[in-house]
Amino acid sequence: MASSLNKAMIIGNLTRDPEMRQTANGQAVCNIGVASNRTWKNQQGERQDQAEYHNIVAWGRLAEICGQYLKKGGKVFFEGRLQTRDWEGQDGVRRYRTEIVAENMVMLDRRSGGGSGGYGGGSDAGPGAPNVGAPAPMMSSNSTGAAPQMPSEAPVNPDNEIKIEDIPF
Repeated sequence: MASSLNKAMIIGNLTRDPEMRQTANGQAVCNIGVASNRTWKNQQGERQDQAEYHNIVAWGRLAEICGQYLKKGGKVFFEGRLQTRDWEGQDGVRRYRTEIVAENMVMLDRRSGGGSGGYGGGSDAGPGAPNVGAPAPMMSSNSTGAAPQMPSEAPVNPDNEIKIEDIPF
């Protein structure tokens, strides 16, 4: 019996505000851009940085949560599956786009004030906004209104580098 696995996990910063829309049948969908960084030292001992850009798509209630609480620059964890779409452009050329279809999301920012790019804490934070300074709940695409899962505390890294000990699971 053969089995397979299609799982993607990304920790990074939003490259733009989420783009919310509704399908023709009223289903919420949210497109999100996330950048993750990789840092290493070359043979001369110099620090090298490389950014990788990811396209994330969330559906349903998870899309609504992403559209409401995520802001450009915010740090976030997404878990989902890879999916490649293809279509023919107006110029007749076949185009492909690989995306991560989000199944879970954790907001990783912990802001002490209502500064730009934060999650809640400002005057625009409505009822049910995440508590500032508290661990962010894990939001799932199959949430049924049950209590959200709480990840363990993750230290804040001032270099904005992702280290294995910073991952909250």
